[in-house]
Amino acid sequence: MLERAEIIRKEYLRHDKKFPHVWCPGCGNGIVMGALLRGIHGLQLSKDDIVLTSGIGCSGRMPTYIDFNTIHTTHGRALTFSTGIKLAKPELTVIAVMGDGDATAIGGNHFIHAARRNINLTAIIINNSTYGMTGGQYSPTTPFGSKSTTSVYGHVEHAFSIAELAVTAGASFVARGTVYHAVHLEEIIQQAIMTRGFSVVEVISNCHVQHGRRNKLGGAVEMITSYKENAVMIGKAAKMSPEELEGKFTIGILANVKKPVSSEQYQRVIAEARQNAEKIASEKETNGVKRYEE
Repeated sequence: MLERAEIIRKEYLRHDKKFPHVWCPGCGNGIVMGALLRGIHGLQLSKDDIVLTSGIGCSGRMPTYIDFNTIHTTHGRALTFSTGIKLAKPELTVIAVMGDGDATAIGGNHFIHAARRNINLTAIIINNSTYGMTGGQYSPTTPFGSKSTTSVYGHVEHAFSIAELAVTAGASFVARGTVYHAVHLEEIIQQAIMTRGFSVVEVISNCHVQHGRRNKLGGAVEMITSYKENAVMIGKAAKMSPEELEGKFTIGILANVKKPVSSEQYQRVIAEARQNAEKIASEKETNGVKRYEE
């Protein structure tokens, strides 16, 4: 009997076409991809019923390697393409994979309005605090004071939290994980996919080549290990003092609410509009016959 890892490799990866991959050794993107595939396998979803979209950046390569229905879109537009796909084919499971810059800088307006509309799809946002593929520029999540190619003397802007932004904007399900907590990440991705409405999973990940090296954070092992040391489950964090939480960040589920889903409401509007159009056409036909008889 094949091991689960071997089954997943054979079933879900384009292993005979698209490898070796372009990600740097130790990159967290591979951990995210593994958690996603294990989650899909555990849910027993048919890969023919899944659409995986991405924008531009290191995370944008993921659809290239996975044997779902996939589309590699333009920078910041993964959610717009995903919205169109979901509205046209509501029966499909749509998952958008993005980076922090892709999703919340050039794609920021699409992100908050996808959450506001509560479209029935899942957004996985890999947050490595930098534009890794294009040279290490700062992004909306780059920590204050950090160095990058566009902040060589230290970043003067403050970062915002992707997960908290998603909650405020109205997403049904919001969670945060890390690439260190791989099993936990798999579980929250599964929950996100199965939740009706707009689901967001922020994944704290490492870019040790562009961000870590410039800020003396160590290599991949050191950066990933730091997530073990600094991540606190939300339930535990609620019992900790501000002093105890200094330098820490929370992981877990931030929001899980039931609310109307706009992509489903859109189908209702279409059905009602068609019914009304048929009624009007029928009345015109009936009135036309009456006038002819008169």
